[in-house]
Amino acid sequence: MDYSGIIKIKILNKSFIKLAGYDLKKAAITLSNFQNLSIEQKQKWQNNRKWDIVKHHYRYNSFYRAFLEDKLPENWKDLPIMKKADYQKQIELLLSNGYTKKNIYLANTSGSSGVPFFFAKNRPAHALTWALVENRYKWHGIDIDSKQARYFGSPLKGFYKAYDLLKDFTLNRKTMTVFDLSDKILAKHVKKFSKNKFKLIYGYTNSLVLFAKFLLKNGLVLKNQCPSLQLCITTSEMLTEDDRKIMMSGFGVKIINEYGISEAGGITAFEDASLNWRLSFETQFIEIVDDKGKVLSDGEEGRILVTDLHNEAMPFIRYEVGDVGALKYNTKIGELLLSRLTGRTSDTIILPSGRKSPGLTFYYIARSILESTGVLKEFIIRQVRLDTFIFEIVSDRALTASEVKDIQQRMDIYLEPGLKIEINRTKHIKRTPSGKYKQFFSELND
Repeated sequence: MDYSGIIKIKILNKSFIKLAGYDLKKAAITLSNFQNLSIEQKQKWQNNRKWDIVKHHYRYNSFYRAFLEDKLPENWKDLPIMKKADYQKQIELLLSNGYTKKNIYLANTSGSSGVPFFFAKNRPAHALTWALVENRYKWHGIDIDSKQARYFGSPLKGFYKAYDLLKDFTLNRKTMTVFDLSDKILAKHVKKFSKNKFKLIYGYTNSLVLFAKFLLKNGLVLKNQCPSLQLCITTSEMLTEDDRKIMMSGFGVKIINEYGISEAGGITAFEDASLNWRLSFETQFIEIVDDKGKVLSDGEEGRILVTDLHNEAMPFIRYEVGDVGALKYNTKIGELLLSRLTGRTSDTIILPSGRKSPGLTFYYIARSILESTGVLKEFIIRQVRLDTFIFEIVSDRALTASEVKDIQQRMDIYLEPGLKIEINRTKHIKRTPSGKYKQFFSELND
């Protein structure tokens, strides 16, 4: 059994945690030492550390050495980009010398990207992941052991359900599964909040938005039902400013956005009190590259690469996470920030003219119109052919011909004229096996 999460609970003996292999105190000191450096010292440390981890895996990891074809480049940009498919091997073939299933943290990706795989971390690296979570939560006055309501996917039966329930108990949290978010179920959630002293609500963006809309529709503010509630953290899915406003109104607390890559170091970016989306320089090195792998300049949008600076058990070096975003230097803070996150590389709209647009474009095309009707609950868009898009909506009534025409006109403006749309009304939007929700996905390569 994995005891990694137990480090969150104060009531458990720290010596037991250390015996489990996760020295949170030592990890916190490591973070503090980095954070106390000057800007110049941080940059020098990170540059040295990224090369140290490359040289470590080149020397001790046969998988990575073969990936480099037994030749270590002198320039960082010449290191090959690692993709998810590269890791779809038996975990034993991916580990560095000295590591086995008995002395690592082992987990697997959700597969929402379509390319699931198992990954490993050495225990000090995983302890750093939790220490970073604790550090970021403290930015907003939240303790890592604060009672938490989580909107996540969760197994519905069997051993893994029991295992998740045990984890929830030890981590002082309650998981509200996102597979059924009907009004009847959400009403039960409100009652749970009124009976529990939750300080934090955390989970998938779209599930939380749906809950906030339910509250607003019923004239409720969650903070009034649960006065102990202090903060909402969204993760895993896109957060727009309209989403933030909806949740702030429905929950009555501040909304903070997290961006994380669980397999490559955990939190990648986390908003501070001023909503600066600050990168985790302590644990990761982040790059933005174009379709050919060229590193892009400040503010340019491209593919996100992550290098885990501490994982000695398994190499995540220039690892392409599958997301599209941009970095921007903030002179006041003296740091690069994550300025935009526009979706996954697989969410790109490809049009008959050859033009490409991010899937987020449909937010501007559809959401304002569909929500202005007051009947929409959820929607997704599937691109089934170059010129054809299917809108699947959960709504109280069918859209009128005028509303469909408005959508068509906006597609002409935001994308290009001549595209075809089909509106299908459904009772339920199917989520990924992990419970995540995507508003757009392309079926062109299926």
